[in-house]
Amino acid sequence: MSSTVANDHRADLRPGTHPTPEQASPAPPPRQTGQRDARRGEHPWTPPPSAPPAHEDPGAVDQDVSGAVRSVLGDLLDQQLAAAHAVDPLFGEDLAARVARFTQSGGKLARARFVWWALRACGGTEPAQARAALRIGAALELIQTCALVHDDVMDGATLRRGRPALHVDVARQYAGGASDARSADRLGQASAILAGDLALAWADDVVADTELPHRTARRVRELWRAMRTEMVAGQYLDVQGEATSGRSLARAIRAACLKSALYSVERPLALGAALADAGPTATRALCSAGRCVGLAFQLRDDLLDAFGDPRETGKPAGGDIRSGKPTYLAAVARARAEASGDREAVEVLDGTLGRADASETELAAVREVFVTTGAHDTVEVKIRTLVAQGLRHLDTAVLEPEAARRLRALLRSATGAPATAASEAVPASLILTAVDDEAIR
Repeated sequence: MSSTVANDHRADLRPGTHPTPEQASPAPPPRQTGQRDARRGEHPWTPPPSAPPAHEDPGAVDQDVSGAVRSVLGDLLDQQLAAAHAVDPLFGEDLAARVARFTQSGGKLARARFVWWALRACGGTEPAQARAALRIGAALELIQTCALVHDDVMDGATLRRGRPALHVDVARQYAGGASDARSADRLGQASAILAGDLALAWADDVVADTELPHRTARRVRELWRAMRTEMVAGQYLDVQGEATSGRSLARAIRAACLKSALYSVERPLALGAALADAGPTATRALCSAGRCVGLAFQLRDDLLDAFGDPRETGKPAGGDIRSGKPTYLAAVARARAEASGDREAVEVLDGTLGRADASETELAAVREVFVTTGAHDTVEVKIRTLVAQGLRHLDTAVLEPEAARRLRALLRSATGAPATAASEAVPASLILTAVDDEAIR
């Protein structure tokens, strides 16, 4: 959001007060319908009962879920920005405005759309349910901002969504005013940590302020708490694996389940089911589908990081290779190379994985190992298999047909899987490594 927009939302409050978003951005006074007609001696005109706002009409939202989420998200960010500027203008401009811009600058809103179509597939039709689902979807976008901004600092990434990463952007802003380049860099990193914390706080605010029936609110809070912890646990396994070169197959699957399968797909689907007050059978089906497809989602991300076009991914290729991230792709390549006695391939992996200064030639050599060992094709097959298995889980529940169709299409597209997936089975031990089956009930 631009500084002009942010300044338009400043509040006129006494010094020393800390406004809530609602105080900082008060609602306009209600219109006095009919007064003008009465002054002219006519009977006041009473308007017919109005339809619910577009973002509260489930049928209207179905036509453009992403647009509805962005609208709700924009309103929420306007309120938070006004409150932040009222607390301190520099904080509001340097940090809060960056969080808002980052959140609104890109992303496919997949998590929010998972919430929506799970709600609709489970029979959610009430305006109150629609309003809550869009708010929870907006909160997921904010917690995604937290994850990405922190991730870029931990990985030392310079680009995100085709633009400078937040910590890089801040460092560049203050490069001329800081005592030295290191001071500007430290400010950038510290700002990104605080920005991620702020995004998480805003996300929690949205969830806490969403009006829900008591039983639904309890289910949503339980899922939200679990998701936050799982996301951090998965990220920790990533960075700990980078530092210790822990790249086993089991470890790679465990990290992928925690940081992506649960956070990116399963928990959003479970949140949508909770908002619809779905029963245990439908909830289990959605969670099981989300676990499989969420793992496929992470495996696709691993392939894109190694082989993707930066013009499409918005970040340089090879970041996981340079950071030594313990991906499933790298783990399969190493296992295949060791099993076949391919010492040259092992040496390429050992000599390049985890080297921040790896050249483009060295990155290309690692990609070649991923291909020649069969790791690339293995991961592609795994993705198709997991998607097919996830979609079969949906068949075990009675869902609204059209919404279920849309949900299936979204699950496929999120992983880049073809319309028809492979049918091979994946061992349950791989899918359920991260948490036991009780977590999906």
